[in-house]
Amino acid sequence: MTNNLDTLATALYATADDLLKEHPDLAPWRPPVGIAPRLSDAELVTLAMMQAMLGFTSEAKWLRHARAHLRHLFPYLPQQPGYNKRLRKAARLLRGITRILATNTSVWSDDVWIVDSTPVECGRSRETVKRSDLAGWAQYGYCASHSRFFWGLRLHLICTLQGLPVAFALTGAKADERETLLAAEPDFLQSRPGQTLIGDKNYFGRAFEHELAEHGIQLLRPTRKGERQRPGTHLFKPLRQVIESINETLKGQLDLEQHRGRTPGGVIARVMQRILALTAAIWYNDHTGRNSLRSLTSYDH
Repeated sequence: MTNNLDTLATALYATADDLLKEHPDLAPWRPPVGIAPRLSDAELVTLAMMQAMLGFTSEAKWLRHARAHLRHLFPYLPQQPGYNKRLRKAARLLRGITRILATNTSVWSDDVWIVDSTPVECGRSRETVKRSDLAGWAQYGYCASHSRFFWGLRLHLICTLQGLPVAFALTGAKADERETLLAAEPDFLQSRPGQTLIGDKNYFGRAFEHELAEHGIQLLRPTRKGERQRPGTHLFKPLRQVIESINETLKGQLDLEQHRGRTPGGVIARVMQRILALTAAIWYNDHTGRNSLRSLTSYDH
């Protein structure tokens, strides 16, 4: 089978349509009596994935492109306000589809995870900070990897070594990475004993490591100044490059920091679009036997 965006979109649509029939609770709530939407939820999921994959950060430009080039896939396309409202209400749907796709890959059961957080900038001017609906959630923070301050959020990711997102959370820029890791999906961590978790020097603390150990998770991280040498130190440099490359995929190819969200619901939906796009590509590459699961080259043009 040819790996291109149309085939990925067709496979995702068919899968999402079947999942929504099996799990109708995934769909956003609608009154039992009323006009059914002309764009189905499965089509909305597919349209959202394609927007992120093709790098359209403007919804208006994306819908103009879709009307000109994607009528063979989407006979009906809403106007920009309608698409925006549907997308903001579909964050739970996007998250549910993303999780099910991830569990249906061969790498979901990997026993080694890597964890890190990356900035999601939401504004640069002082006026934006004062007027934004994100004020109170978005905060000033510091990105050590790029030696810069920013105003916005942090995306916390747990991934397999192949780049598949298995858990994630979106928090303020100053949120403690350790607390976020434990609080994001506690039931999920408890259900996967025997995992090895690789993180950076920020994931430290006797109580933190003890709590992970109670969940059956072994933490590997670089040795901090003043500590005795920790096991596996020679492995960290190449594995740290893996998580940095995953973040670069989200930011460089999927335009994570150009999300253009202006409200909490808008930012969440746009971040979920990009995680869905990455997961869908890995899911499809896995099922079609590609060696490089995280390659987006066949789909991003």
